[in-house]
Amino acid sequence: MSRDSETIRWPTNLDRPAIEKRLGNVAAKAAQAGLPDIAQRFSDVTTATAAQIASGVVTSLTWLANQPHETREKYDDLARDLEMVALNLKNLK
Repeated sequence: MSRDSETIRWPTNLDRPAIEKRLGNVAAKAAQAGLPDIAQRFSDVTTATAAQIASGVVTSLTWLANQPHETREKYDDLARDLEMVALNLKNLK
C-alpha cells in the first residue's frame, strides 16, 4: 500500500515491527529537520516498552501541536507518521 492511499480515518493496521519501522523513519526525519529531541525519542524503539513508545509519541505530537502554525506546517509529514502510530498503539505488545 502506498503512503498516498493512507488516511488517518482508515489507518493501516500496524503491528509492532511496522510501528518500529515508521518510528525509525520519524527519527531520521526529525534529525534531518533539526529536531534532536524527537529524533532521540525514537532512535532505538526496538528495545523500548510499549509504554515508553506511547509516551514518546504523545509527547512529540503535543510538542508539534503547540508550535506556531508555520512551524507545524513544516512538520506535517512527521505529524502524520506519529498520528498513524498513535492510532495503532493498541497493537504494541
